[in-house]
Amino acid sequence: MPEIVELLASPVHRFEGRPADGPAPAPRGELVDQIQIRAGLGIVGDRYFNHPAHRDAAVTVIAREFLPPGAGLTQVRRNVLVTGIAVDDLVGQILSMDSGSGPVRLAVTRRANPCAWLDATIAPGAWKKLRGHGGVRCRPLDDGTLRVGPVEVSIGTG
Repeated sequence: MPEIVELLASPVHRFEGRPADGPAPAPRGELVDQIQIRAGLGIVGDRYFNHPAHRDAAVTVIAREFLPPGAGLTQVRRNVLVTGIAVDDLVGQILSMDSGSGPVRLAVTRRANPCAWLDATIAPGAWKKLRGHGGVRCRPLDDGTLRVGPVEVSIGTG
């Protein structure tokens, strides 16, 4: 069964400057058990919530299957880490996830391409290894809640 493994809602942007300098320290509480999503706005409490330039990319989803062991959302800076969902194949579709509080639909707008920061946060070579598997950027279509744990998934067309 598909599962939400981790959730991240970070109030700060940690990847500034050069990757060789390393990321800024992670704020307490950015990994959470649940996130509140608002249609067209993003994740409540996240650094990109209600930013016009990020509305079509307000929620990012990545599959655990392509991450090296031990890597998670604090390293890749995505919002939702899932297993059992081939998210990289969903561009142009609607991903609906229900973790117990009703479905939350996400319009998958484009791929979330990996960047050189991954060589600093995961390991040298991670950037190239994750090309094509860096997750997806989504526009939230519904208000709702996502929680860590099993999730019912459906895929549709927009």
